[in-house]
Amino acid sequence: MLRSMTVGAALLGVLAAAAPAQAQPQPPKPDKMMVIDVVSANGSGCPGGSADIQVSPDYTAFTVTYSQYTASVGPEASPLDFRKNCQLALNIRVPSGYTFAIASADYRGYASLRPGATGQQAASYYFQGHSQTARSRHNFKGPMEDSWQRTDQVAIASYSYLPCGEQRYLNINTELRVNRGWSDTKKHTNFLSMDSTDASINTLYRVAWKKCGA
Repeated sequence: MLRSMTVGAALLGVLAAAAPAQAQPQPPKPDKMMVIDVVSANGSGCPGGSADIQVSPDYTAFTVTYSQYTASVGPEASPLDFRKNCQLALNIRVPSGYTFAIASADYRGYASLRPGATGQQAASYYFQGHSQTARSRHNFKGPMEDSWQRTDQVAIASYSYLPCGEQRYLNINTELRVNRGWSDTKKHTNFLSMDSTDASINTLYRVAWKKCGA
C-alpha cells in the first residue's frame, strides 16, 4: 500500500554554515510541500508491514522505523539469518523549481557479539536510472553488548542532486551482516539489529535542498 507524507522544503543549516562567502543568497523556502510515496519496502529485514516512514516536525527529514530487522548466527538462527537487507523505493515529488539530495543518515540499533564475532551495517543511496551511488559501511567487533549509532555524512561537494525537472525514484538499500568468526555459535547467538530496546529503530534521513538554475 502506498503511504503519502508531506515534507516541507527547507535548506539544511549545514549548507548555510559551509557556504562560501561569494555564494549566491540562499533560495527562499518553497510555498508548497514535497510529497513522498513509499512505492515499495522489500527485503528480509523489512517484511510486509514491518517498516514505517514518518516525517520530522520541521519537514527537513524523514524517518524509517523497523521492527523485524535483525541478522544473527547461532543455535536458533537459520543459515540465511546471517544477512538481512531492506530496499526502499521512494517516489519523491518536489515543489516546482527545486531539487534535493540526501545529506546524511543516522542509524541506530543493538549489537550482541561474542569475542571473535563481527558485524557490518552498510547502505547505498541512488536515484533510479542514475549511475552515481553513495555508499557507506560500518564495522562492529565483539565482544560487544550495547546499543549502537552510526552516521553517514555526505560531503557537500559530493551531494548527488536529482536533476531538475526529472521524476525518479530514490532507492535506499541497507544491509546487516554477522560473521561468527571463532565464536562458539553452538551455544551462543550473535546478532546485529536495527532495533532499539523498545522494539523499534528510527533511521533518520536528512535532505538538502537546491533551487533549480541557482
